[in-house]
Amino acid sequence: MSLLADILASKRREIDVLRARPRAPSSRRPRDVVTALRRRPAGPAPLVKPRLPTAVFNRPLRLVAEVKLRSPSAGPLSRALAPEARALAYARSGASMVSVLCDGPFFDGSWDHLAAARARLDADGSAVPLLAKEFILDPRQIAQARDCGADAVLLIARIVDEAELGRLVRAARDEALEPMVEVVDEAELAVALAAGARIVGVNARDLDSLAMDAARTARVLAAIPPDVVAVHLSGLRVPLDVAAVAQGRSDAALVGEALMRQDDPRGLLEAMVEAAGT
Repeated sequence: MSLLADILASKRREIDVLRARPRAPSSRRPRDVVTALRRRPAGPAPLVKPRLPTAVFNRPLRLVAEVKLRSPSAGPLSRALAPEARALAYARSGASMVSVLCDGPFFDGSWDHLAAARARLDADGSAVPLLAKEFILDPRQIAQARDCGADAVLLIARIVDEAELGRLVRAARDEALEPMVEVVDEAELAVALAAGARIVGVNARDLDSLAMDAARTARVLAAIPPDVVAVHLSGLRVPLDVAAVAQGRSDAALVGEALMRQDDPRGLLEAMVEAAGT
């Protein structure tokens, strides 16, 4: 079995446990993630293509900073900061959104990390939204994300069929959460758009092979309609990488392992925020 197949098999067992557990609903109103991540002005693209991409994007590239204690490809990452302390450091250092891994067996994450991050950000008065990053196969996981304080949930087009993706998008909106639909190629992009995605993330890393493909990523990002928020996922390590993405189609970019290798991520994130166009 591939790594992805192993993860999904584990996830199905977890869903059975979740279904048997009563909900603890949250009365908190989720934040507007589309507005938080949108970089280009809403509306149709200009009739005349500007000489420089930054003429279209009159605002900086938004950065999504990730809390991830372990990666199947990179192994253990820094644990110098508790997940909630790291989320707060990200928010104070200029992240537009914080992503929290919720998978335990493969990423050492948990729903408790998401809830703790939400509590710490709220206590600090931060308006930075949270993305629940999970391998979501069932609406019960979406409900759990809402109960733990998420504002958005990741939906991965590759791991469900087209009808199921549409059902999960609707389930997220029923919970007042914004779905970020992850794709890797044009075929998956078409499925995401048909499902009504308003935020599409393009993963530079193929989930099956774990190989990176920058050319494919740029091509798929360029194909995202102007009224849909486009997010570059994976592969950004230094501020120059962020500056390069800021010259393209992306509204936002996720930074994970580079920040998670830092016991104190503030310096690197602040440099990346500067490179993003502030």
